[in-house]
Parts: sequence; C-alpha cells; structure tokens
Amino acid sequence: MSRSPSPPDWLDRLPHRRWLEQEAQRLLDFSKPSRVSDGFVALDSRGRVPPGAVADTVITARMTHCYALAALQGIPGAEALVAHGVAALNGPLRDTVNGGWWATAAGGGRKFAYLHAFVALGACSAVAAGAEGAEALLAEAAKVLETRFWSEEEGVLRESFASDWSGEEDYRGANSNMHGVEAMLALADIAGQPFWRDRALRVAERLIHGAARANGYRLPEHYGRDWSPIPDYNIDRPWDDLRPFGTTPGHAMEWAHLLLKLEAALLRQGAALPAWLLSDAVALFDTAVADGWAADDLPGLVYTLDWAGRPSIANRAHWVQAEAVVAAATLHRRTGELRFETWYRRLWDYIDLTLIDRQAGGWLHEVDAAGNPTERIYRGKADLYHAYQALLAPVLPLAPCYAAALVELPAPRDPFRP
Repeated sequence: MSRSPSPPDWLDRLPHRRWLEQEAQRLLDFSKPSRVSDGFVALDSRGRVPPGAVADTVITARMTHCYALAALQGIPGAEALVAHGVAALNGPLRDTVNGGWWATAAGGGRKFAYLHAFVALGACSAVAAGAEGAEALLAEAAKVLETRFWSEEEGVLRESFASDWSGEEDYRGANSNMHGVEAMLALADIAGQPFWRDRALRVAERLIHGAARANGYRLPEHYGRDWSPIPDYNIDRPWDDLRPFGTTPGHAMEWAHLLLKLEAALLRQGAALPAWLLSDAVALFDTAVADGWAADDLPGLVYTLDWAGRPSIANRAHWVQAEAVVAAATLHRRTGELRFETWYRRLWDYIDLTLIDRQAGGWLHEVDAAGNPTERIYRGKADLYHAYQALLAPVLPLAPCYAAALVELPAPRDPFRP
C-alpha cells in the first residue's frame, strides 16, 4: 500500500496567505480608534478608548511601526496614522529639556531602554514609509540609544535612568535587550548604521549563548548591575507584565526568531556566521514548547514557569502564542523541518479557536488555562504589535527588517512600462 503524500505547507497555499492578509486587515481596522490627540492609547476589551486615557509612548511607537508596515503595503488610511504617530513622538511625548521620551503624555517618570527601543523601531519603519519628520525622529532615537543606553563595556543596553539621566538603575534586563536587538537590526538596515548589527550579536551572545545556554536554554530574565542573576526577582509580583518572576517561554520564542533574523542579516552582509545562532534558536524553541505548551495538560503556552519547571502563571497571553508562530515559521523556513510547520499549524489553530475575538474584534490579550477571557496580567487590548507581526512575518524574508523587506518587495510588473 502506498503512503499518503504529506499535506503541503500552509505557507505554500494561497488560501492560507489570503487568510493572513484578511486577519491582518481586520486587526488594523480594529486598532484605528486608539488614536488620540497626543498619540495612541490602549483600547479596552470592546475596542473603545477608556475614559481619561493618556497617550502611551510604547503603544504610540508600536502603532507607528505597524501602520508604517501597512503603509508600505499600500493599505489606505495607514499613512495618516503613521504621520500622527511621528508627530506625537516628535512632540508631546518627547522630553525637550533632557532628551529622550516620557512614558506617557503626562510626562515625568523614569526613562527605560525598553521604551526607547520601540521609539527607534517605530522611527525606522516610519522613515521607510516616507513619513514627514521621521528622519529627525530616527536621528534622535539612535542618538539616545547610543549615548544614554548602550554600554560598550558590557555589550548590552543599560536598563533605566531618572528623567534627567541621573540615578542609573542597578538592574539589567533580558526583555529590554531583546527588543533592543530588534531595534538594532532595523537601525542597521534603515539608518545605515551597520555597527548596530554587530552590537545585536554581542547582546545575543551574552544573553543567549552565554546565560541561556548555561541554564538549559531557560533564560534568566533578571540580573544585577554586575550581571549576577536574580532568580527570585518579583517572586511576590509574579503577574508583572514586563518583569515577571521565573522563566518566560514567550521570550524564548522571540529570541529564537531574532537569532535567525540576525543570522540572515549577517549573511546579507557577507559576515561570518556563528553556528550557535541556529543551534541556539532551535534549542530555545524546543525547550519552550517542552516546558510551556500544555504545561497543565491544556493547550496553549503558559505565561511563566518557576525554576522547577512548573507553571508560575498558567494564563495564556496572546503575545506568547503570536511570537511562537513567528518562531515556528522562521525555523521551518530556515531548516525545512516538518516539525516546525506542524507547530505553526497547531499554534494558529489555538489562536483561531481561543484568542481571535469575532464578537468585539481584535484578539483577546489574555485567557485562563480553559480559554476564558481574563485581565489578570493585561487589561483590554493594548495594541496590535505582536499579533500583526505574526500575520506578516511568515510571508517576508528573514532579512532585512520588516520595513526594509517591504520596500524591497518587487511591485507587479506593468506590461506597458519598460
């Protein structure tokens, strides 16, 4: 008896690509009401602006990034939203006295590398989309990352400072540096500053090939300023949305695809390729699904695990599943291994049946183990960054960065033009 042929990859099928496009458009439309006078805000679970909401700089930067990618695809309405985001980041969200950006339009507070990495990413994408004022925004964002946050001695980003750049925090974080790597790859491609690509490699080598590999690819997220791990950090606040206790499978997924994008970026430049970029990416993915998928015998990747490998916070965050989709697609493209395509399908099935909100719109940002909506970690539907990139990344090359890749995509050939 002959064996049945393996079903074709989803990404080779036009209906699947069409589904990705349609879901991406649905998310773009859902998020448009988040525009307010000073930038963009987090929407509530029904897609409305909460009373008294103040423009948030991270959300504004991420919305600017996403709508810039949409503008580069020729999607109507996107260019105006990019222009709005750039104007907000150049205006009310920026500290014109001390430099850098506030967390919100209300001003004040500390200045974090995490936030500034997203400002740089949004600026890069806005430049690629041709937005007015984006070049100046990018120049300022790159300057602040270079002069305030980058530590040449450590090969990482410093974490945070007081508003006047005094009082450096005695903490080093993997999360901020992970998003720093994303921004660095974009800076190398869009700003024409290749040294950021080399810095991205240094960050990845310290945190992944060093710390994560030494810990069985379960990345310690929190460190002292001397780079000593702090394993019980936030043990009394395990629900923290940016610095949770324990290990975070979703961050392993983000690192996995960032390592492969870094590898592809180095290849485009003819640079030497460290073999560990691929092997570590595979190990991160395999460890994350082994530890985090159905850790409580129900589908979905949990938010965090304790140091014994048990679920610390078993709720499922939408961004964790979205980043796992990108990692599965990227690893499948890089290796050709069927098991990654199988995970790609499994993850999209979970997202479709559990997280896509076909009544109120958008995606549920958090559900419990049984798939019921909850807001223990995240309130409302903050922005479309993770979900939108999960819909876009599978059909784009691994390098250059998303915005540059969309610029490079060939337009349909017109037979009446040479």
